[in-house]
Amino acid sequence: MPKIALVTGANRGLGLEIARQLAQAGHTVVIGARDPRKGEEAAELLRTDGLDAEMIEIDVDDPGSVEHAAQELRDRRGALDVLVNNAGIAPESRADSAEALSASLFRETFETNLFGAVSVTEQFLPLLRESTAGRVVNVSTTMASLADQSDPDSPYYAAVVPGYQASKAALNSVTVGLSKLLADTPIKVNAVCPGFVQTDVTPINRDQAPLTPAEGARAVVRYALIDEAGPSGGFFDYEGPVAW
Repeated sequence: MPKIALVTGANRGLGLEIARQLAQAGHTVVIGARDPRKGEEAAELLRTDGLDAEMIEIDVDDPGSVEHAAQELRDRRGALDVLVNNAGIAPESRADSAEALSASLFRETFETNLFGAVSVTEQFLPLLRESTAGRVVNVSTTMASLADQSDPDSPYYAAVVPGYQASKAALNSVTVGLSKLLADTPIKVNAVCPGFVQTDVTPINRDQAPLTPAEGARAVVRYALIDEAGPSGGFFDYEGPVAW
């Protein structure tokens, strides 16, 4: 039986490439998408390449949608081996600099990047417990590293999107806590920075990022496929550990 992998926000960009590479590694991938039409188009694109892919409708901002998706996957597959919390937003990157410290933008960002990921993990955790080697990867960013944010020599020092950075730093903290809660199980939980990837998350990513989505996906997939000797509760990029 092939292993089952769910990737949220997977109908395009980085999420789609993560799904593609997991399918190439032999998994049945489930494309998580808010828009079922776009999700099915993405799944069909992978199937056209001979890969095993299907779609599930899931809006990580809607607890009811997340709960329904988890029940649907239980009915379809009965277990889940890999969960990649990829869905994320950075609305403040499109706002005027004077609005950088905006409670409404913080709430919007945290709703997806933190609470959405926690909601998905909560609802799909029973399915991960059915796996002999469950893996959770939270897609994060080195911009959330407090060490890099405060180091003038870091290439990330000049990045000032506090809501986005804070939401991902909080997700990193949840990664550590969840790894401890699951320490007596085969499930491993890690946060991974895919690098500076060409996506539509921010205009800078779209216009200046050096990495293609396929290149960025490699780091995420590496930690989705770790064996029982692999780490849990860490923060990594493709080169290795990232400072908190």
